[in-house]
Amino acid sequence: MMDIAISPAQPDHFEELRAIELAAFETLRKAGAVTGQAAAGSLAEFTHFYRHGLLLAAFTPNKVPVGFVAGTFEERWLHIAEVDVHPDWQRNGVGRLLMKTILSAGQALDLRGATLTTDIAAAFNARFYATLGFDIADTHSQPPHLARRLADEIAGGFDPGRRTAMWMSWPEK
Repeated sequence: MMDIAISPAQPDHFEELRAIELAAFETLRKAGAVTGQAAAGSLAEFTHFYRHGLLLAAFTPNKVPVGFVAGTFEERWLHIAEVDVHPDWQRNGVGRLLMKTILSAGQALDLRGATLTTDIAAAFNARFYATLGFDIADTHSQPPHLARRLADEIAGGFDPGRRTAMWMSWPEK
């Protein structure tokens, strides 16, 4: 992997982050995880992550963003809302570096743990998150916000046979 630095994204990066998300959509499409028109988060959503959550970007040495991770705080949990790496930079450890950085930031904030929803059939999704310590959430023991997120995604058109919720808890300090 080239020399990649992870740091907070700034508002002047939002359009570039949206372009990364659109490009990464095609990787998901090839894996069968998404269909239809490519979509990216709105500027308002990026602003929300920036102001009320965590929004980190992966930058090349010449300050070009090549990936990002966005998280929100829900019921003392860090919810990973989005992680995308531009296809030209995928499979180089950028996504892992982004995830490890946001998880460390969440632990430093004394949160209970981290959650996310993902496509279970795409090889680079659920299996990748499992290598970072995430487990598939049992429907009876998952945090309430996670169950709501998963239900909302399925109601919004995601395939319930492919969608899953994952979580990891951190030791109390």
